[in-house]
Amino acid sequence: MRATERPTFESEASKVIYEYVERHGTAKRNVLLDVAPVPSDEFRTELDRLKSRGYLEEDGGTLQLALDVGTIEEHDTDAGIVTIRPGRQRDFEGLIDAIRDVTSEETYVVAETIAEQLLYDEAVTRHNRVESRVFFVATLGEEVVGWTHLDLPQVSRIRETAQQTVGVKEDYRGAGIGSLLLRRGLDWAEANGFRKVYNSVPMTNDRALEFLGDHDWETEAIRRDHYTIGDEHVDEVMMAYRF
Repeated sequence: MRATERPTFESEASKVIYEYVERHGTAKRNVLLDVAPVPSDEFRTELDRLKSRGYLEEDGGTLQLALDVGTIEEHDTDAGIVTIRPGRQRDFEGLIDAIRDVTSEETYVVAETIAEQLLYDEAVTRHNRVESRVFFVATLGEEVVGWTHLDLPQVSRIRETAQQTVGVKEDYRGAGIGSLLLRRGLDWAEANGFRKVYNSVPMTNDRALEFLGDHDWETEAIRRDHYTIGDEHVDEVMMAYRF
């Protein structure tokens, strides 16, 4: 299933099964059997239908969303061979760690909000009739060293505009990983019909503003005194990239 495709269901049981997995990130098959409002033989039919339609995938009795958001890439960087791939539920702790590393030293309010949302949802990927959220992660070995995130609204009037964030752990900066992640997210958004991505950054985050500007993002607007950081009111710079 594509992340830009709104999920539809042929039965109430399919809807219940899908929404349980979507809300929880993953779910064990036996748990879904208890949740589904149908007998076991009908449950197998409904689950097989969801898998055949590309809505869910199963690994050893564990179900998760089967969003098609691209392939695995490897890049030779100054930090070593970096793998950039779609984020999965197993990356949850690594993503939280990477986002916390970035936001602990810089003012990146949107990323802080994403971390809190991840902790609240306990799910990396979301995809329902209201919103869709995908991550791409950069890894060195098993460590998540960076991410890019796309928040994809499902409301028709804003479905062509996505919010993007990107960040790299301090120890791995300067190797081009951030640029690779940013480009991966932009390429995905363009290929899926988005006309614009945006990011909101406090005026005091010089590093982020310089990074986005160097990659041809433009300032669309400034909201005065939008953030309270410490004891100061700080302007928000609304940056955008158009395809």
